[in-house]
Amino acid sequence: MASLTQSIDPHLENPLDLIEQVVSANDWPFERHEDGDLTVEVSGRWCAYQLLFAWRAEVTALLFSCAFDMKVPAAKRPAICHLLNLINERLWFGHFEVWSAEGMPVFRQATLLRESPGLSASQIQDMVDLALNEAERFYPAFQHVVWGGKSPEEAIELALVDTLGEA
Repeated sequence: MASLTQSIDPHLENPLDLIEQVVSANDWPFERHEDGDLTVEVSGRWCAYQLLFAWRAEVTALLFSCAFDMKVPAAKRPAICHLLNLINERLWFGHFEVWSAEGMPVFRQATLLRESPGLSASQIQDMVDLALNEAERFYPAFQHVVWGGKSPEEAIELALVDTLGEA
């Protein structure tokens, strides 16, 4: 992510306004929808990720998701659900799931902001960094199960191997 400058206004009422400033500072393509949600496309090492920020003022909560550019075939969903359990056991923040209608893996988390001074640019940066890091870390595990014929246990083991350098 780009280094955030003093030009970002931390005193905005709707967190999506601040998120839009952060996204613009990073030169990421985004779209603000009629319902107020904001979608962003970010290129990763393995694929393009679609970020969704949804603000719900009535519960003062921000929902954030990071969807993979991948479809899980129906026949592979039971194995992927087992993989999701193995992955989610290892996470401190957020969780992975597969959107049932689209069949897309997605990392999600929500932030409650009631009685909070609001969201900061650094919190947004942390949210995005965390989601992208976890998505990049576990994307190969999804690939191993969906296309490589590996079991969820084999796939998670391969995803957690620390590699040195690049080939």
